[in-house]
Amino acid sequence: MSSSCNHLLCLSLLNDCKSFSQLKQVHAFASKTGLQANPLIAGKLLFHSAVTFADTLHYALRLFASIPAPDPFMFNTLIRGFAESQQPHRSLLTYVQMRRRSVPPDSFSFAFLLKAAANFGSLPCGAQVHSHVVHHGFDEHLFVGTTLVSMYAECGRASFARQVFDELPQPNLVAWNAAVTACLRSENMKDAEALFARMPWKNLTSWNIMLAGYTRAGELWSARRLFLEMPSKDPVSWSTMIVGFASNGHFDGAFGFFKDMLREGLRPNEVSMTGMLSACAQAGAFESGRALHGNAEKSAMNDILAVANSILDMYARCGNVEMARRVFDREMTKKSVISWTSMIAAFAMHGHGEEAIKLFCELEECGIRPDGITFISVLYACSHAGLVEQGYEYFHRMEEKYGIERSIEHYGCMVDLYGRAGLLEEAYEFVMKMPIKSNAVIWRTLLGACSIHGNLRLAECAKKRLSELDPNDSGDYVLLSNIYAVAGKWKDVANVRRSMRDQRLMKTPGWSSIEVDKIIYTFVASDVSSCVKLEAHKKLSEIMSRLTLEGYIPSVASVLHDIEDEEKQDSISKHSEKLAVAFGMARTNNGSVIRIMKNLRVCGDCHALMKMISKVYDREIIVRDRSRFHSFKEGSCSCKDYW
Repeated sequence: MSSSCNHLLCLSLLNDCKSFSQLKQVHAFASKTGLQANPLIAGKLLFHSAVTFADTLHYALRLFASIPAPDPFMFNTLIRGFAESQQPHRSLLTYVQMRRRSVPPDSFSFAFLLKAAANFGSLPCGAQVHSHVVHHGFDEHLFVGTTLVSMYAECGRASFARQVFDELPQPNLVAWNAAVTACLRSENMKDAEALFARMPWKNLTSWNIMLAGYTRAGELWSARRLFLEMPSKDPVSWSTMIVGFASNGHFDGAFGFFKDMLREGLRPNEVSMTGMLSACAQAGAFESGRALHGNAEKSAMNDILAVANSILDMYARCGNVEMARRVFDREMTKKSVISWTSMIAAFAMHGHGEEAIKLFCELEECGIRPDGITFISVLYACSHAGLVEQGYEYFHRMEEKYGIERSIEHYGCMVDLYGRAGLLEEAYEFVMKMPIKSNAVIWRTLLGACSIHGNLRLAECAKKRLSELDPNDSGDYVLLSNIYAVAGKWKDVANVRRSMRDQRLMKTPGWSSIEVDKIIYTFVASDVSSCVKLEAHKKLSEIMSRLTLEGYIPSVASVLHDIEDEEKQDSISKHSEKLAVAFGMARTNNGSVIRIMKNLRVCGDCHALMKMISKVYDREIIVRDRSRFHSFKEGSCSCKDYW
């Protein structure tokens, strides 16, 4: 075969190359026929190994080293490959090598270098590249200038980004979008809106950028207004609204947009599906989540790992750990470390510490390398199951065996582990010996443990530290007030409450929600503002009367006021979780599970009442409070009264 035919064949093979193994075969052919020295062939081989295929930069480096005189395209290819990799700083080293060989940089060189600086968030490196841009006369180049705007935005310097944009002689649409993005990244909504209004023309991307900015800032009604004004919408637009409303806790809004999208004839994509599943998980909307699971199965979206992980997490957070395990075992043909961690976390949330540890052992046996989040889930499982020795072992294993650096979250798990087990002195000593500085969360965890076990001395110590670190958290005052109330120190309770009033700190109101017929109903204590609430109160009164005959006696120890027992009983009888359960019993069939979500820790009296309801009425009740799940069945709770 002639050399020209070999040349054309090699180019054709490179253009059709679909995998790294094919690339190596073409490379072998090029070497055998002497075409490796051809700049065009060498450049295409380098481009595929540096840019097209993942995790092949090592091959690109060897190929690059074999080229005697790399041209600007070859250097730019390697710079780009590193910029888009996990080692973006090596782009700058390649640029240094380029300059030492006296190879002149061009606009692509600087664009890729600026992208590298942005990807590892290095303002000094980005500023140095900027100086080279000016030195080589590319400061007014539109492509380079736009990349400069993006780089400064990524590095948190919106004012620099705006200055570069303002100096561009004729900014195009990409530059305008980059400038708006820079303002949004710095949460400067006013300037972003002004730039968006001034844009001489907008494409769909422009609208979506602004839409995402509003949802990230939590300005959902502005996002809704803009969404309605959009001349056209694509799947990104719908996904942005769904995920934005879901991530800001507006489940009904997210589900509304999802239904509207389906009515428009659009199928959910990976982002919108995972966003909706996340919304169901946050709201505890089991029935809605199960319907989404069915939708994902029909469209084969459950084969997408991210969607499968979200389905698993949804079931776990909606109180059905059995369905979560079924998804994990039967539906996930591929499992990532996220999948394993999610299932371990599911067991942990439900108090199944032994199962969580067993699954972690399976993970190790399968050769999956756990990460720091995996160990947080394992430690959480040990903490909520009282497995102190096992937790201590895993805390040390993560660094000794896997070399995972312990974060403040891991130390917090250990404080919680000791605290829940009543080992308060050990918890305090652990905090004092921590090699990293303790934060408010650490001391709040200790304060919570003191509240559970009634240790007034350590509680006052923890509150003193919290007053220095985070003085405006009302929950800390409430916890301390609880401890004083249990101890009968009503003057101290009054002092704490007075301090809260003086600082205008409001107690976080407790609420509980329940899903009935795919509608979320929310209750707060003593609220009778609607027919639904009146229905709940009426049913609760009926339940309380029957349970009193069965021997129920309200636990009034932690009511925060020095009032008569009868008034205390009336106060705790109207807690939001009681109202939610009563409403569930009024509206659902006898055999169905009642699922409640509560924003605060369930109180001792409500916990005792739920156990009794599950026995007397033969109903399974699952309550997800701030820290874990409680599954009440036949008069007992899955937490074994350890929470």
